Amino acid sequence: MDKKPDVPQNVDDYIFRFPLEIQEKLQKIRNIVKEAAPEATEKISYQLPTFYLFGNLVHFGAFKKHIGFYPTPSGMDLFDEELAPYKRAKGSVNFPLDKPIPYDLIEKIVRFRVMENLQKAEEKNKKEVKKLVK
Repeated sequence: MDKKPDVPQNVDDYIFRFPLEIQEKLQKIRNIVKEAAPEATEKISYQLPTFYLFGNLVHFGAFKKHIGFYPTPSGMDLFDEELAPYKRAKGSVNFPLDKPIPYDLIEKIVRFRVMENLQKAEEKNKKEVKKLVK
């Protein structure tokens, strides 16, 4: 019989699964996102803490040697220079655990993603209204 992976039930559950030093980093990222995006809701998606505001805002998670931060590709483009020292893939960046986490940069990226998602929601809403008016 196949066992399903032990998926965290919520963000607290996810964070508490890690050693204290990692918990502190994850909680700090969580707090930064909450402050930068107070209207966003949090959930577990892709087995990672996820913030949602008119669509996925950011995901983040802890791994053996890094914190993964997933602000989508558009959330990284504007910050290319600042992200240059870090290993990146499409829509994700790895912050090594043995180096300081760039919390200020994370906050800037989250604030950009909030504006981006709000603009997309506004455009979508305008299209929906136009459909209703016709």
